[in-house]
Parts: sequence; structure tokens; C-alpha cells
Amino acid sequence: MNEPLFEIKEEIKEKNYGKFVITPLEQGYGDTLGNALRRVLLTSLSGAAITSVRIAGVKHQFSTLKGMKEDVVEFLLNLKKVKFSYSGEKPVKASLSVKGAGEVKAKDIKVPANCKIANPEFILAIINKGSKLEAEMEIAAGSGYSPAEERSTGTIGLIPLDASFSPITRVNYKVEETRVGRLTNFDKLNFEIWTDGTIDPKNALLSAAKILISYFNQIVSPKKVVKEEKVKDDGLGIVGKLSVEEIGLPTRVANALAKAGYETVEGLVKAKKEDLVKVRNLGEKSLKIITVALAEKGVNWGITLK
Repeated sequence: MNEPLFEIKEEIKEKNYGKFVITPLEQGYGDTLGNALRRVLLTSLSGAAITSVRIAGVKHQFSTLKGMKEDVVEFLLNLKKVKFSYSGEKPVKASLSVKGAGEVKAKDIKVPANCKIANPEFILAIINKGSKLEAEMEIAAGSGYSPAEERSTGTIGLIPLDASFSPITRVNYKVEETRVGRLTNFDKLNFEIWTDGTIDPKNALLSAAKILISYFNQIVSPKKVVKEEKVKDDGLGIVGKLSVEEIGLPTRVANALAKAGYETVEGLVKAKKEDLVKVRNLGEKSLKIITVALAEKGVNWGITLK
């Protein structure tokens, strides 16, 4: 088979929409390329979304907030629809603080300089005169769909959200017959992409093609797969990932632990008593407080106290 030679023409170029014509393709390759690109576009491109939120005065998602027209569930659903441009590896913090009557919009969310809101005029809620809406949230980058259950911590007031990271809202393709000279058995692929405004449709198409290339390269020139050794389960589960601030410790104790490098439950449980008593602002009384806090989370610390 000859090396493929075809053209890609961008027929329509808009902020959230692009139409491309790819032709001439060998018979059958219209569907082959169209289906492969469509699947990758819808599932594998990276985007950003709010993954958790903490609302002042709200303990769980089935609450109501005085002075806000929407209930908390409606507000959370609206937060899921806010679109962000962010490609960092680590999650970032964002905040919302609005007082007085009127509409609360996505642009009211204060985000870091490396994070931008694609739909700033989107309405999140309506609050009454004399009311206020304050919230802290976390924005993370990812691909595909991530259910809230994956980030459930059990921390009162911290509400995990389902996150749809994909910047692609819709993809459609159609294959037609086309002529090359006297031959009529070639394909013309009409390809349409709708985005959420955080990515250019053409760049999205190129990114999808690069992802497919990386998979095919692994077939042609396979890289050796290094098997990772299984990490021994410490039995802590998701609790081990909690920060020391999240287990109900007094601020003084939590700050002292964090400054000493014991930032998570996992790191704290592995610590030795003789090392902890050397930490500034910690003593036997503080160790007893830590023991109680860990026990409430179902963690047996294993350190003997007087």
C-alpha cells in the first residue's frame, strides 16, 4: 500500500466549533480515522474542573443556605459547569466571596494567574440583599470523567464533586464518496468538533491525532514495560492521605506537625515517638490529643503513652 497522501481543510473556524474536511482517503479509511479520532477526542483530552468545594455555613450538599435562591445541590451542579483553562500538574485553590443582592457569576471566582475561566458570565446563584456566599474550592486537571466517590474524605463540610474534565462537548463525522481523476472509490471525511471554549478545535484535532500516534508507535517500536513492585498496604486507605489539619487537631498542634514534615496521617503514623517529642510545641499532652484524633478516624497509632 502506498504512503497515505491527503489534505486537511478547515472549512469553518469558530471559538467553540470547527469543521474539517479530510480527503482523499483510501476506501474505508474515512470511518477508520473518523471513529478513532472521535473516541480519543471525547475521552482522552485533558481539561480542568472543580473537584471539591467547601461552602461557609454548609455541612453537606443537601443543605440550604439562607439568602440564596438556589439550594446547595443546584449551586453545586452550576459549579460543575464552570469551564477552566489549566494544565498544571497539581490541584490549585480558588475562592468565592460575594455579598449583597444580585447574580453570582463564574467570573466572581478568584483563581490563580495560571488558571482562566472560559465562561465568566455563567450564573452560579442569585442571593438576596444582606446575604453572602463564601466558598473555597479545588481545581484539578485530568481527562475523562472522575466520580465524586473517588475523592470522598468523610471530612464534614468538604463536598467532593463529579468532574468531567473533557474540553470536548460533541464530535460528529460523516463519510462521503469522492473522485480522484477517473477513480470514484475514495472517501471524504467531514469532521466536526464542538469545544467548551478552553481549547481551539484544530488544536484538539491535532492532540487527538498525536495520542493515536503514541499508541501505534508502541506497536511498531515497543518500549519495555517495567513492572512496578506492589507497595505494601498500610491499612490506612483514604484516611492516610488526609492532612493533619483535616483530622480535627488544634491549630497549634497541626501547625507544629506540618512544620516538622508530618503533613499527612500516613506520615504521622510512621513517625517514632522519640522523634515527635523533639518537635517544637509538642509534648505528651499533644501526643494524647493526636492519639484521640486518629482513633476517631479508626487509626490505631501504636505509640505507647504514659
